Amino acid sequence: MSSPADIGRAKQIKESEQLAAAWEAWNETKELLRETSELLNDPDPSMRSLAEEDHIALSTKLVQQIETQFPALLVPPSTTAHLAAMFELKSGVGGSEASLFLGDMLRMYQRYASSMGWKAQVTSINQTDEGGVKDAIMEVKGEGAYDSMRWESGVHRVQRVPATEASGRTHTSTVSVVVLPLAEGSDSGNEDLFSMDDIKLEVMRARGAGGQHVNKTESAVRLTHIPTGITVSMQDERSQHQNKRKAFQVLTARLMDRKLTKDIEERRATRRNLVRTADRSEKVRTYNYAQDRVTDHRIGLSLMNLASVMEGDGLHTFIDALKRDHEEGVMEALLEES
Repeated sequence: MSSPADIGRAKQIKESEQLAAAWEAWNETKELLRETSELLNDPDPSMRSLAEEDHIALSTKLVQQIETQFPALLVPPSTTAHLAAMFELKSGVGGSEASLFLGDMLRMYQRYASSMGWKAQVTSINQTDEGGVKDAIMEVKGEGAYDSMRWESGVHRVQRVPATEASGRTHTSTVSVVVLPLAEGSDSGNEDLFSMDDIKLEVMRARGAGGQHVNKTESAVRLTHIPTGITVSMQDERSQHQNKRKAFQVLTARLMDRKLTKDIEERRATRRNLVRTADRSEKVRTYNYAQDRVTDHRIGLSLMNLASVMEGDGLHTFIDALKRDHEEGVMEALLEES
């Protein structure tokens, strides 16, 4: 079994190899551009035409390497790349329409996770009589899940005509999304995040629908992290052990998110993005059905194909753009600090 030191050295070698390969590609492109430039004055018109085409293509490639490839390699490696993601979705203003849209968003994130080769599992859901979802918790497990999906945290606003609206008037509803870092396999306390001495554990009878076992066994669990006041209740599973495991998993995710946010604020390395979006009350995206438009307000990006975002690969466009914006912010902060 490899030691942490061996893993660290292997990671450094891989990163240096990527930088060396990029530098070699840069020099090759630059040399080809130099050779092509000499042909721009060739007496043969056909040769000049080919040289001009090649010159444009090679110049574009050099610019791409400078603006995209090299900055991406210089951004410090993410310390959270190995973490899975835990989604907490809650319907906001808009009543039943907000709950219906939450169900749409839940399916949108499940499709995105599937397209990335990740496993998405809804671990807790509170459905409404109208077919919507009042709130839900979903786990997305896979390499890079948290780093990609953390940008979804914030308030998502939908503007559309509800199916029950006879006058055809557009309603505005909101859904709150919180994406938390999830360390897979953390069934109980994490010594880096909390001590069991800081945890108040309560068991009680589950309430609501669920079968004959409800109100007969004390299967529901409530955890309170005394230093922060964070409380987690879980009653969806049939056994106290299962509910306890899920509750500790949610508590660990919330405390890890709190720690990462604090680290970000202290370093100020990504202040243009993560510190700002850490404010869960901020409106991050609007889905306008009448205009067939989705707009991300953090980066000013609009996509005129709402169906592709909700049902296709359009969400990739926003998440990829937010990732690039984050990397540019990190680079700017590094330059300022140096």
